[in-house]
Amino acid sequence: MAVTLGLRLFGSLAATLTAYGLYRGLKVIYEQITSPLRHLPGPKSKSWIYGNFKEIWEAENSVLHEQWIQEYGPTIQYAGILGMRRLYTTDTKALNHILMHSDIYEKPDVARYNLSRVLGEGVLVVEGDKHRQQRKVMNPAFGPSQVRELTEIFFAKAIQLRDIWAADNANQGGASRVDALSWLSRTTLDVIGLAGFNYNFNALSEDPGQNELNAAFSVMFKAGIKLSLIPLLRGWFPLLRFLRTEQDAKADEARKTMNRIANQLLRESKASIHDKSEWKTRDLLSLLVKSNMDTAIPENQRMTDQDVLAQVPTFLVAGHETTSTGTTWALYALTQDKRVQDKLRQELLAVDTDTPTMDELNALPYLDMVVRETMRVHAPVASTIRSAVKDDILPLSKPFTDRKGVVHDTVRVNEGQTLLIPILAINRDKSIWGEDAMEFRPERWEKVPEAAAAIPGVWGNMLTFLGGPRACIGYRFSLVETKALLFTLIRAFEFELAVPVKDIVKKSSVVQRPVLVTDPEGRNQMPLLIKSVVRA
Repeated sequence: MAVTLGLRLFGSLAATLTAYGLYRGLKVIYEQITSPLRHLPGPKSKSWIYGNFKEIWEAENSVLHEQWIQEYGPTIQYAGILGMRRLYTTDTKALNHILMHSDIYEKPDVARYNLSRVLGEGVLVVEGDKHRQQRKVMNPAFGPSQVRELTEIFFAKAIQLRDIWAADNANQGGASRVDALSWLSRTTLDVIGLAGFNYNFNALSEDPGQNELNAAFSVMFKAGIKLSLIPLLRGWFPLLRFLRTEQDAKADEARKTMNRIANQLLRESKASIHDKSEWKTRDLLSLLVKSNMDTAIPENQRMTDQDVLAQVPTFLVAGHETTSTGTTWALYALTQDKRVQDKLRQELLAVDTDTPTMDELNALPYLDMVVRETMRVHAPVASTIRSAVKDDILPLSKPFTDRKGVVHDTVRVNEGQTLLIPILAINRDKSIWGEDAMEFRPERWEKVPEAAAAIPGVWGNMLTFLGGPRACIGYRFSLVETKALLFTLIRAFEFELAVPVKDIVKKSSVVQRPVLVTDPEGRNQMPLLIKSVVRA
């Protein structure tokens, strides 16, 4: 009896999945046949399952898209999973329209599902009124005055890292090998602990494998070489989200660790400001809790405890992972041009203090150029994705000629159409930055190309922190922290790459992390050789 019932249930489930799969398949076919994108120029699909996705994955971030733009023009389409067309454009007028109309172009369900598995329902994931509500409450915590007060924390942890490396150097005769990504990840974790939550994670003081939160991040953001079909299927087909990969059990444990710590941090933050006479803390979470308790905000517009809790992993990720990765790529870039590294060091050594203020830090012109150029060439997030929630007309500054020879100055976008926001490709667009756009050259910021003014970014004539209502809320925090780290480390050490340059590739798992071609299954890493600077 039980066996018969089990077989019936299994048969019913199989029939349901088959019917759903058939429905989705027919829907995809119909949408592709009638899609207004079908006549756009672009590459041929390589696979009926993967479309062009597999070749995109196997290439370094953005490189293949940039080749297509050179071949087919600035507005193209290519095939995604199961042949679903994806719109791709580097037209700045179109991108401005997309970023400014966040009510039309939202993160698609697939991206929100994958992000929510890491971040929960925080400000980076939610859409519409929920996003506007969370953003309004959170804005006061990320203003210039708040970041100015947190700068001393950035330097305290940067100096702690410097001293650890210096001690190791001394023990090894004045030169040693370090994994910059691992160390910077631990440093920025300590920074966001203190600056974000008034809590010391002690990641720099402990073995990286022993610090549970640092270990959790390593699992959740590990970027690899291999492409797995299961995560893609789970994203597109909610009924298949029961499918598991080898990485899932580790990721689930890491997520539990993050959530447990997040609950603890929120409890402690609320307890510390329960008495208004104690409202002296300036960490981001306390500022958020205070802002949310502001009587000027109507009760129905305040965030629930669950909403506030959802921001903790967002703070941890956005305030930790992007900065450590960006600073890692800055050090990599400096190993590839000794002239730039020496010129930067000369400027920094002329400062007569180890702990300048935020304003003094921002007044260093060449440091600013190096950081800008890093964020342009090595943007921590290479791209992001949007989906139209209703039909729209996308304006273009550069018309395109379709496959029938017809010229268009707009693109019709149907509800449900996905579009890639090409952060890295815009930052390296030769039509904007010149023929040397792929090169790391800080001096280009002495005279910014006029064409860069059309890029709809919130900072620095680039798309690194996006633009419009969903621009990165913490970009000031990240930039000042990056400058503090570079200021401290470049004054203290000379850097060289410890492996051949061709061994370093970029792979994304939310952020662009370095992977060694010779060790694709190993941890993400950036091996550097460091030598102590001998001051005259």
